[in-house]
Amino acid sequence: MTSEEPQQKKQKLNNQEQPEKMTTSTSTQPQPQPQLKVFLRSSKAKAPTKGSKQAAGYDLYSSEKTMIPAKGQGLVSTDLSVIVPDGTYGRVAPRSGLAVKNGISTGAGVVDADYRGEVKVVLFNHSDKDFEVDVGDRIAQLVLEKIVHAEVESLSLEQWESETTERGSGGFGSTGKK
Repeated sequence: MTSEEPQQKKQKLNNQEQPEKMTTSTSTQPQPQPQLKVFLRSSKAKAPTKGSKQAAGYDLYSSEKTMIPAKGQGLVSTDLSVIVPDGTYGRVAPRSGLAVKNGISTGAGVVDADYRGEVKVVLFNHSDKDFEVDVGDRIAQLVLEKIVHAEVESLSLEQWESETTERGSGGFGSTGKK
């Protein structure tokens, strides 16, 4: 045996003992930040803003002066169009201050990823007093939420019955108060 042979044999053993390493491409490049793209449709429109760095929603602003009647509802213009990031939709949510102080809440609040029209806000006034809205007032917030696009599968009665759960069809308070 030459002096190289034990070294080669040792190298072969080492190669056999260690599984092949799989190489994966790991990028040290930072991933681009998702963007909420906006189009201001008039000079009265205002781009959404966040009240704080970690706020969940972007404040939406009225582009018109209007009034929401007591115990009534109204549709408020923003003159704003948005393009939400891929894999999300926009949920128009109430502003807590308007809800607590004035009894104002929102309705019909889904902005689909493929919608390109004006974002309008349905406001409900649950109070006994009319609610005045001025141009530039914060009227709601837009929360970006991830969405799952699932395929619809129709089940037979037998398949449905095999999917039973402990809760079953109980709803509207069926799980108790505590």
